[in-house]
Amino acid sequence: MIHPHTYIHHNARIATNVKIDPFSVIHQNVEIGEGTWIGSNVTIMEGARIGKNCRVFPGAVISASPQDLKFEGEETIVEVGNDTTIREFVTIHRGTKDSWKTTVGNNCLIMAYSHIAHDCVIGNHCIMSNNTQMAGHVTMGDYAILAGMCAVHQFVKIGQHSFVAGGSLVSKDIPPYMKAGRTPLSYAGVNSVGLKRKGFSVEKINEILDIYRIIYNKGLNTTQAIDFIEEELPVTDERDEIVTFIRESSRGIIKRFTKNSVDEYNGD
Repeated sequence: MIHPHTYIHHNARIATNVKIDPFSVIHQNVEIGEGTWIGSNVTIMEGARIGKNCRVFPGAVISASPQDLKFEGEETIVEVGNDTTIREFVTIHRGTKDSWKTTVGNNCLIMAYSHIAHDCVIGNHCIMSNNTQMAGHVTMGDYAILAGMCAVHQFVKIGQHSFVAGGSLVSKDIPPYMKAGRTPLSYAGVNSVGLKRKGFSVEKINEILDIYRIIYNKGLNTTQAIDFIEEELPVTDERDEIVTFIRESSRGIIKRFTKNSVDEYNGD
C-alpha cells in the first residue's frame, strides 16, 4: 500500500492499511490513521496527526512551521480528524505556544489551494472552498461554510451553521446560523437553506430569524438587543448559542448592510 518511491521517516507511525502514492514525504513524529490515502507529492511534516479514512490530494503540505515571527521552534502539532478530505495544494500550518496546535475536525472538506494558518480551530463538517485563506487563531464552528476565495482575518470567529459568500473579506466575527455577504461583509439573513438540509424545522428557523431581526432591524445597539433577547424570548439552545457568541466576541460582529456602510468602506 506504500509506494517504494515514497520517503517515510523511521519513527513515523503509519497504520497498516494506509495507502501512500509515489514521491510523497512523511517526516518524523507523524501519525496517520487507518484507511487514509495520501496522494503523490504530498509533504507531511513533523507534528502531523491525521485521523482515519482521510484523503490528502497531491501537492498538499501539512504541519509546516507557522509563518509567525514569534515562533521559536517549539514542539507543536496539527490535528486532522477522521473522514476529512484535503484537496490539491492545501497548506495547514502547525500551532505555536499560544495553543500548541492547529485543529481540523471530522468530515471536513478543505478545497484546493486553501490555507489554514497556525492555531486555527476548524470544527466538524466544515467546508472551505477553493482559494480560501485563513490567518492565525481563527475559530470556525461546526457545519460552517466558506465559499471560494474568502480571506479571514486573524482571531476572527465564525459561528456554527453559518455561510460566507465567495470573495468575502472577513474581519469581524460572524454569529451562528447566518448568511454573510456583500461588500463590506454584512448580515444577509439566516442560512435557511443550510439549516433545512441539516434537519432544522421551519419553526426553528423562524425562531432564529426573529432573534436576528431584533439584533439588526429593531434599532437597538448590540448590547441592548442581547439584553432584550434574554428578557423577552424563550430559552432555547439556539438562542443561548447566539447570545453567548455575541457576548464573547472580541472583534465585534458584522453589521447590517446600509448605504453608510458602503460609503465608509469606500472612504467617502
